Amino acid sequence: MIVKEKAIKVIAIETIETIIGAILMSIATALFLLPNQLSSGGFSGIATILYYFLKIPMGNTILAFNIPLFLFATYKLGKSFVFKSIIGTTTFSIAIDILDRFNPLTQDRFLACIYGGIIIGLGTAIILKANSSTGGSDLISALVKKYNSDIRTSNVIIIIDTVIVGLNVLFFKEVEIGLYSAIAIYLMGKMIDIVFEGIYFTKLVFIISNKSQEISEEIGDKIKKGTTGLFGKGMYTNEHKTILMCAASRGDVSKVKQTAKRIDPRSFIIIANAREVVGLGFKR
Repeated sequence: MIVKEKAIKVIAIETIETIIGAILMSIATALFLLPNQLSSGGFSGIATILYYFLKIPMGNTILAFNIPLFLFATYKLGKSFVFKSIIGTTTFSIAIDILDRFNPLTQDRFLACIYGGIIIGLGTAIILKANSSTGGSDLISALVKKYNSDIRTSNVIIIIDTVIVGLNVLFFKEVEIGLYSAIAIYLMGKMIDIVFEGIYFTKLVFIISNKSQEISEEIGDKIKKGTTGLFGKGMYTNEHKTILMCAASRGDVSKVKQTAKRIDPRSFIIIANAREVVGLGFKR
């Protein structure tokens, strides 16, 4: 009963964080990027084109494109993730259409791409930390990752965003739109980098616990990450223990940590940056 209450509390907190992140993303999109025909990639880029050429509200387009993805993702990514993602996408879509009625904060494309990229990056980071999504390229990359764990999520997002920004340039017939959008996307990535303290670095997680075997099995079964047992000795207690070492991507670090703490609240965890990891599930 207590475990169930804790799980509900975690989901509630992550849902609130998802809503806050989605609102920040909508502010960046509606008040900076959209009025200046700029794109942050994903379904927002397609929605920008339809907004200007067919006068279709941007929020409606984003919601319509994501519905099929959510229906499919429920079976692959779990009900909790999809529930939070639906809340995030709905909030994002509704907030964009509301904020679109207000005057843009700037009509200078350079300022728009700078501030838009930073704010949308902050919102995206908050949502990712809540183990959630607002659909689009993030959700597609998560689904692709489920089918092939060797594919890097960042590569999928970059390919999708590059194609969509290219479409924006093609439809608006302005190369500057693509150049400014590229700056916005770069800043968005750097902002996520700052929040996560090294998005481009794999993390090494060391776990010291009396329940190493149970934690290792749970990480392998639920997160699909391998662990290595290192034999260690506590010099103060003079006890021999198995130290688990796990190389995890940015998105999986919090899951590994939460798993260890749930199984053994007294576990001792160290998280360090790994400059490069080569092997199965990582860089070849």
